[in-house]
Amino acid sequence: MQSGTGRRPRRRTLFVLVAVLAGVGCAFVGSAQGQSFDATQISAPAVLGAKWLVQAGDDPAFAQPGYDDSHWLLVDPYQSLKTYFPGAPPRVVWYRLHVKVSPDSTGLALEEWSLSSAFEIYVNGEKLIASGSVAPYRASTFSAHLLARIPDAVIRTGALTVAMRVSISSNDWVSPFPGYYPGNLMIGPAQPLHDSMWLSVIGQNAVEWFSELSGLGLAAIALALYLVQREYREYLWIVLGFACQAATAPQAIYQLFHNLPVGWLYLRGCLLSGALIFQVLMYLAFLQLPVRRWLQIFMALAAAGILWNEVQTATGTGSPLSVLASATPEMALMASVIPALLIVHWRRGNREAGILLVPALAGSLFLYADLATFLISLVPGLAAASVRIGDTLFNLEMGPFRVNLQYLSGCLSVLALGIILVRRSTRIAQQQAQIDAELAAAREVQQILLPERTETMPGFAIESAYEPVREIGGDFYQLMPQPDGSLLLVIGDVEGKGLPAAMLVSVLVGAIRGVAEYTSDPAELLANLNQRLVGREGGSLATAVAARISPDGAVVLANAGHLAPYLDGRELAVAGALPLGAKAGTQYATEHFHLARGSRLLFVSDGVVEARNGQGELLGFERSRSLSAQPVVRIVEAAKSFGQNDDITAIAITRCGAAEASAWESATPVLDPLLS
Repeated sequence: MQSGTGRRPRRRTLFVLVAVLAGVGCAFVGSAQGQSFDATQISAPAVLGAKWLVQAGDDPAFAQPGYDDSHWLLVDPYQSLKTYFPGAPPRVVWYRLHVKVSPDSTGLALEEWSLSSAFEIYVNGEKLIASGSVAPYRASTFSAHLLARIPDAVIRTGALTVAMRVSISSNDWVSPFPGYYPGNLMIGPAQPLHDSMWLSVIGQNAVEWFSELSGLGLAAIALALYLVQREYREYLWIVLGFACQAATAPQAIYQLFHNLPVGWLYLRGCLLSGALIFQVLMYLAFLQLPVRRWLQIFMALAAAGILWNEVQTATGTGSPLSVLASATPEMALMASVIPALLIVHWRRGNREAGILLVPALAGSLFLYADLATFLISLVPGLAAASVRIGDTLFNLEMGPFRVNLQYLSGCLSVLALGIILVRRSTRIAQQQAQIDAELAAAREVQQILLPERTETMPGFAIESAYEPVREIGGDFYQLMPQPDGSLLLVIGDVEGKGLPAAMLVSVLVGAIRGVAEYTSDPAELLANLNQRLVGREGGSLATAVAARISPDGAVVLANAGHLAPYLDGRELAVAGALPLGAKAGTQYATEHFHLARGSRLLFVSDGVVEARNGQGELLGFERSRSLSAQPVVRIVEAAKSFGQNDDITAIAITRCGAAEASAWESATPVLDPLLS
């Protein structure tokens, strides 16, 4: 008895313990079954952030509202799914949530965003939203905002069972929050949900769109500059870099509301790789650095890393190590090498490097912060902290807008490049103003040195015309009466065009006048001019012909590589010689002939013979010979209308008696040389 009575208390105690455990178990099951989201009074979009029931594996029955999910795992979506599946991560996970709604409400909808690369969402067993393929696994992009109305017949039941079939790839398990995270799914009235979705899209992408549009505007300016300044290759890299970024924009905009097959990711990877390469080439061009072999290797590895990352996203493969390895080359290049080069050249006095350093450092900060949050997310229990840090650093909320540090650095890049282009334009404008002033000074010098009107010479009728191809020319001539009544003529053409040629003309004209004071011998005069040019910096060359015409018609002529003159429409046979400045000590041969009364001696520059029409045809020697009998004004106009490519000068001297010369001068207006 005693023994019998002694066992009863133990049995009673055991019974009570079993009853308590059973009650706790029932309470736990009841709490699991009782988890629901109250949407009976919903009037605005709400995040489905309640605790969800989760089950690994795949069974179509999981979507049915009557399925018994009391044994499922209750998870907090604000905690990483990794904490609930610490072992081998499942490939497919089902979520279930019971939602209470008012049977009288209508027009409710669900909005999904960035859930997974393959998923299906059911409401009371009816598939409402889907993207990609869970089994067999076929991934799709998942950045679209997908909106679907819940059938009113389902709402009238007053109870909704939201079931999500989610494929979580190995690449997804690398992220801090694989699977569902609050914000991936919202419920609310359809119209407010639609409006909220648009506001979210605009707020999240406004800075990026501004950066892209600003970049396109800058690229258009850079293209215009490159077309006129081909030596600045940085303009070309700016255009190509922003073009690659802009090429991803149509896909990105479409993906805001439609998920695409992951094949598009490969195209995006190629475009992003191109944008990275052109950006590096742009930095090197601004720094005037060659693309050395080690930089080529860096760029190739960075581009390969971008493509590898897209492949891992598209195929759902990947691990923390592979994801880190794919990002390392780009980070080393853009967050270390490029900023270091900019700092070095900035300290050497390159102001443009200092301007570019600002967006480069901002981009480096983004990359380092991204790396830090990724590494923090790998630490067990710190996934939520990494997300909060990432949101703080990368998604700063400024009213309705969300500012991403990456796109902010893009805006800074556009601003920095714009500042550089403005500075360059200002500098070019200042240089152009200086050049204009120098041109004006050179024009004044030419006006002083070249005769303002043709000299009047007894016994000679003189015509002259001068048409430079630019504001100031490289042709020159001098007509100098001699004490014995003879006429000394020098006509020539300086190599090149523009200001350098005009300044050399000034040197030659001054030298001609100086030499003519002590000699009128054409060969000696040319020899002296040759010595003045030999050894000049830049290797200046000039052709010239000098002639002295005596009152009795005797002509002495020497030529230094210039066109032979025409005598009464016939080209004279004149010995050739090196141009002025080609060789020291050059001696020039002289030609002697007689200019009869009434005969005409015509001198022209090569701008006449080398006039070229639109078909590339030269005026040539034959046409020039046929024009040689025309007045010089008509010769010049004919060459201009045919197609002027060089300075044009024509001088005609006709020997006549004193009375005839006077009549000629009164009948024919004397042309002032066209100076510039």
